[in-house]
Amino acid sequence: MSWGTELWDQFDNLEKHTQWGIDILEKYIKFVKERTEIELSYAKQLRNLAKKYQPKKNSKEEEEYRYTACKAFLSTLNEMNDYAGQHEVISENMTSNITVELARYVQELKQERKSYFHDGRKAQQHIEICWKQLESSKRRFERDCKEADRAQQYFEKMDADINVTKADVEKARQQAQVRHQMAEDSKADYSSILQKFNHEQHEYYYTHIPNIFQKIQEMEERRIVRIGESMKTYAEVDRQVIPIIGKCLDEIVKAAESIDQKNDSQLVIEAYKSGFEPPGDIEFEDYTQPMKRTVSDNSLSNSRGEGKPELKFGGKSKGKLWPFIKKNKGATPEDFSNLPPEQRRKKLQQKVDELNKEIQKEMDQRDAITKMKDVYLKNPQMGDPASLDHKLTEVSQNIEKLRLEAQKFEAWLAEVEGRLPARSEQARRQSGMFDAQNPATVNSCAQDRESPDGSYTEEQSQEGEGKVLATDFDDEFDEEEPLPAIGTCKALYTFEGQNEGTISVAEGETLYVIEEDKGDGWTRIRRNEDEEGYVPTSYVEVYLDKNAKGAKTYI
Repeated sequence: MSWGTELWDQFDNLEKHTQWGIDILEKYIKFVKERTEIELSYAKQLRNLAKKYQPKKNSKEEEEYRYTACKAFLSTLNEMNDYAGQHEVISENMTSNITVELARYVQELKQERKSYFHDGRKAQQHIEICWKQLESSKRRFERDCKEADRAQQYFEKMDADINVTKADVEKARQQAQVRHQMAEDSKADYSSILQKFNHEQHEYYYTHIPNIFQKIQEMEERRIVRIGESMKTYAEVDRQVIPIIGKCLDEIVKAAESIDQKNDSQLVIEAYKSGFEPPGDIEFEDYTQPMKRTVSDNSLSNSRGEGKPELKFGGKSKGKLWPFIKKNKGATPEDFSNLPPEQRRKKLQQKVDELNKEIQKEMDQRDAITKMKDVYLKNPQMGDPASLDHKLTEVSQNIEKLRLEAQKFEAWLAEVEGRLPARSEQARRQSGMFDAQNPATVNSCAQDRESPDGSYTEEQSQEGEGKVLATDFDDEFDEEEPLPAIGTCKALYTFEGQNEGTISVAEGETLYVIEEDKGDGWTRIRRNEDEEGYVPTSYVEVYLDKNAKGAKTYI
């Protein structure tokens, strides 16, 4: 099978076919190029998607990634980055191994094709010239033969005519001989050119054209083989990244299997546990017995000062009133006293750990400066040892400052964890009685703790913090169960109870007392069966029933 022998007369069609083959190759190159662009775009979109859902640094989202489900999601995002990287590898390999290589090959192919068809056209032009020469010699031979025949006929006519002179007959004979010689010469020339043309034509159809067409056939077959190899490379480029993509997917599955719902549940407990105990049962209040309205000689009405007092109360009330009163939103206290015990413990522990890391960092820096100073002392040409004294002093001061700061937070942490001694119940009750007998002292001691509307201020002493231990709170919380009415009270001022656990009263209004002030500056009252709450003790004048359960007698 050879194009040279089978397609010897299809020069133009072969030219069109080979051009079509180059067009197909260029179309495939364009296809692969667009595929690489798609892979790059896909990889970019995957990276942007993974970046979009990455947790922001130093944000609440970063804290959420403690949970195993969130960690698994983060692993998925990281694997998606690697997954995107493999698509970039596909694009890069297809570009270098297929697009670039085929583009260079197409240029070489075009040059080779152009050379072969140039040789073919040159051979065609040569055979056409030979053909024209043959035709020219043939026409000349034909013309000379006709001229010789006419000269011979004219000579014979002149020779037969008796009226023609002998000179004219001789002239006609000579002319006939000349024409006959010219015809013979033309015949010889025509025969020679014909032989030459037949030789050239044989060479053209049996040697030149077969050789040229054979080269064109081989060129076309190489093009077909090359596009097939490129298609294999196209598949292999994809196949090479399949193991890595498989590993990415395996890691995602592994991350999904690492999710531990029990661990996440425990983290929720650690994140939101307050450390408080649930409230106890509420006691039954019997309203079937008429209440005796008597005035206590030692009521807290004497606690009124001139004008409307500014109510504050001590740190102990913070533990007692925690479930009922909302704290003002503002700057977080340094000791995190605005948090429940468990959360406060975690924050303090975190702060202690951070300070210890900073101390270690400063100590490492101090050691490095000390070593450098020793080097300078041994080798003065390297530097002045005295130049490091200022820096060494500064680092030492920083270490001392951080240590004091760490000790402060460790003390607060020890207090929360119960390592420091707490006030006993009896001591707190005695303090409450003393405060009741000295209302002015109670108010003055509490001025830095709470405003008259029952909201906490952000300033508290360490002594006050010692009274909010979980054990104290649990004891007091059990004692705050609803009690029967133990007396009445009259509102001396209007109070707007805007915080949870408080109740609003109007000046002059009479209400029931269900729990007297225990030294925290608050009295629990009831308006009716559905309305009860706390009001500042100094806002009401209390009349206790001496025979009521829970009433105290003051001396």
